[in-house]
Amino acid sequence: MADTKIPPGPATGEADRAAGSRSPVIGRPSRARATSGSGRMAALLVSPTLLVLTIVVLYPTVMALQESLYGTKGLDPKTGFISDTEPFVGLKNYADIFGAAGDRFWNAFWNTTFFTVVTVGLETVIGVAMALIMHKAFSGRALVRAGILIPWAVPTAISGLLWRWIFNSNGVANALIGHQILWTTEGFHAKVAVIIAEVWKTAPFIGLLVLAGLQVIGKEVYEAARIDGASAPRQFWHITLPLVRPALLVAMLFRCMDALRMFDLPYILIGARKNSVETLSMLAQSEASNVRFGPASAYAVLLFLYVFLVALAFVRLLGADLVGDSGTAKPRRKHRRTPFSRRSEVTT
Repeated sequence: MADTKIPPGPATGEADRAAGSRSPVIGRPSRARATSGSGRMAALLVSPTLLVLTIVVLYPTVMALQESLYGTKGLDPKTGFISDTEPFVGLKNYADIFGAAGDRFWNAFWNTTFFTVVTVGLETVIGVAMALIMHKAFSGRALVRAGILIPWAVPTAISGLLWRWIFNSNGVANALIGHQILWTTEGFHAKVAVIIAEVWKTAPFIGLLVLAGLQVIGKEVYEAARIDGASAPRQFWHITLPLVRPALLVAMLFRCMDALRMFDLPYILIGARKNSVETLSMLAQSEASNVRFGPASAYAVLLFLYVFLVALAFVRLLGADLVGDSGTAKPRRKHRRTPFSRRSEVTT
């Protein structure tokens, strides 16, 4: 009896499709094991960094928050003797900044904000100009780059001493302007001295990061713009600035966080306990040196929150691309397959 071949009918086709849809299930456990294994390996590789961050950042922050809930040692009202332990005062150290005792805190807060806004703004403009100069091809470019980057390599303490000699009563600054100004005393001129010294030191940092962004831009982009008749200012505003925006935002973010924690330059250049230039870091150090660890810890915690909120607002409002959340792809909608689409696939 001859074998008869039965052509595949609709039932056979449905069975094959059902078997094909069930076949990928065989590989799912292996993929799940591979994913879990890679996750464990990633956690193992990241664990040293997390450990260092816990020791360096998390633990001091928690200890400062705990210390800010205690007051200074004083007379015990029950015994009349000096207490050996710090009394628990709760949120009193934070509430004092809204009273008469908070004048010094708000003065330091506004000084910190003023220095941050002015210095970062000037450093951004000057740093971009430095990057454009270092990016140009001319003879002696290596020497110019080294001269521009030298201030960033000088330690801040040495920079403060150098500028203290410059702003001396008989220094170079007064000789250039032809007036006798006491730069290192109280007044707005002390703020100007700190701003000049800070911009001189840290503007090359922004210039260096912007220079790295400029070197990524291809020359053909500018050639096409020149062919289209774009002038140099239009090329800068419509080509250079948008393409270096990520590097520029990163530099500005780092500089904002660094300027909010400014301490060593005004401390060395002008001095301690000067109301004109006292920042939040200087205030916390002054309170800690006077054995007032509770208020000092409260000021340090408030400074930490200030830096955190400024960085968060900066990333959210100006630099969404820094955290990589703008490039996430949206999940595709799964369309239901109709009998017409199935029939067309079978026909194809």
